Amino acid sequence: MPDYVFESGWEVCNKVGGIYTVLSTRAKTLQALFPDRIIFVGPDLRKESINPDFIEDNTLLKAWKKQAGEKENLNVRVGRWNIPGKPIVILADFQSYYKIKNAFYFEMWDKFGVNSMAAYGDYDESCMFAYAAGVVIESLYHYLQLSDKNVIAHLNEWMLGPAALYLQDRVPAIATVFTTHATSIGRSICGNNKPLYDQLTNYNGDEMARELNMEAKHSLEKQTARHVDCFTTVSELTAVECCQLLEKCPDIVTPNGFEFNFVPTEKEFAAKRKTARETLIRVVSQLTGERVSNDALLIATAGRYEYKNKGIDVFIEAMNHIRLANPSKPIVAYILVPAWIKGPRTDLQNRLQKKEPAQSPLPNPYYTHDLNLPEEDKVFQYLHFLDFTNQKNYYSTKLVFVPSYLQGNDGIFNLSYYDLLIGLDLTVFPSYYEPWGYTPLESIAFGIPTVTTNLAGFGLWAKTEGATGDDWKHGVIIVERNDTNYFEVAEKIKDSIISYSKLSPKQIGLAREAAQALSRKADWSHFIEYYLKAYTIAFENKQKRIN
Repeated sequence: MPDYVFESGWEVCNKVGGIYTVLSTRAKTLQALFPDRIIFVGPDLRKESINPDFIEDNTLLKAWKKQAGEKENLNVRVGRWNIPGKPIVILADFQSYYKIKNAFYFEMWDKFGVNSMAAYGDYDESCMFAYAAGVVIESLYHYLQLSDKNVIAHLNEWMLGPAALYLQDRVPAIATVFTTHATSIGRSICGNNKPLYDQLTNYNGDEMARELNMEAKHSLEKQTARHVDCFTTVSELTAVECCQLLEKCPDIVTPNGFEFNFVPTEKEFAAKRKTARETLIRVVSQLTGERVSNDALLIATAGRYEYKNKGIDVFIEAMNHIRLANPSKPIVAYILVPAWIKGPRTDLQNRLQKKEPAQSPLPNPYYTHDLNLPEEDKVFQYLHFLDFTNQKNYYSTKLVFVPSYLQGNDGIFNLSYYDLLIGLDLTVFPSYYEPWGYTPLESIAFGIPTVTTNLAGFGLWAKTEGATGDDWKHGVIIVERNDTNYFEVAEKIKDSIISYSKLSPKQIGLAREAAQALSRKADWSHFIEYYLKAYTIAFENKQKRIN
């Protein structure tokens, strides 16, 4: 067991995507195992504004902070991450390190073969933060006098690769763990509409990186995976991708768990669900000018705006198939995906402030927040192309695009994502590229059955636990997806949704119970064992390395 664990990622105290969920939900379990000996390092991106994730504490590591500032020119803030477990977190300002950028890139090339020559975009910013994270961990290691202790440095995603390499070079006694949550080149292949799965064995990662202008990120990720003491990824699906594209198979797969104190207690659940349903129905009713029945089937997809990778395109297609089938039960579907917005629609806000129901639709009654460039937005354009514009009294199926972050202050729903999720009947996440997939796991944790695919790490895991593509007895439907069966997937999703809409109240109750029961198997109390094994592998390989 480690005496200390230092863990760093770009999403520490910085909510961007799924990695935030991995780190923030796992923190409570780690804090219980290593009380205040698990220390997170994140980027200090909000020095001039309030960061709700960060509780500054000037008494924590006070002497170290003073010494590091005076003698090592480290500019940090120390406090606690405002999440369950409240672990110690250090936010590092990395701006001052840009002046040594070229020297550091040469060092990574000279010692580890990392080619940063073609760097662009967020590469420099990520590497400078990673350098700062490495310096922070090195400084704490010496200040706390840990030379006779078992110390782990766990670095997440390609952005923190430089921290792993820095520590391997400067503090070789620290055992390094590197987790790729999705390979940068695999994500790029999919994002450029190239077939990943049928052609995977024919792809060479280095060649694809040159073709797709991904050389720097791919080189950094590949060399970090090769040199660290333990290389991990989050699913068997991504492990295969790593073996082929990075030419390095993971030492262990560390699947993503969930912390269930995010789910309301039984006493709170019913009230929160009632509030969420009323809010969801009220917004679409005021938007379309058509009263939506309280027993309508409420469905959603959610996640980062990766139109193809997250299966947003297939979700719209599937809902169009349902609309044309004109089911007897009214269905309202929501696309909860943040996009580039100006803000909430003022005409919709005005209606929501009034108590009386609207009698006519608003213009374009299929989105809740104004987009900056609607003519370039893929969701907006596809809804328009399909004429999916929620015409009053025309179809019983509605589809609403919610392009805002849901943090409780979006101006329309004013509820967080979890507080809206609880009001849904069903979720759909038809992923094409999804190394794990927190959104379906979160859904079933809240007792909301879900449809996902075999191309999501979560979907593969759920299959091993008995979930199928045929029935709802496990609370999860797994749709088989490949590079070419887009319309078949949409049709299968349609069939699954319609079959769910016909279940009796008792059958729905059983499906919800089964969903929650399955989610419990992914509790961090179960999945943390994979990380403890990763630490053991790292210690063993570190010993070989320094010998």
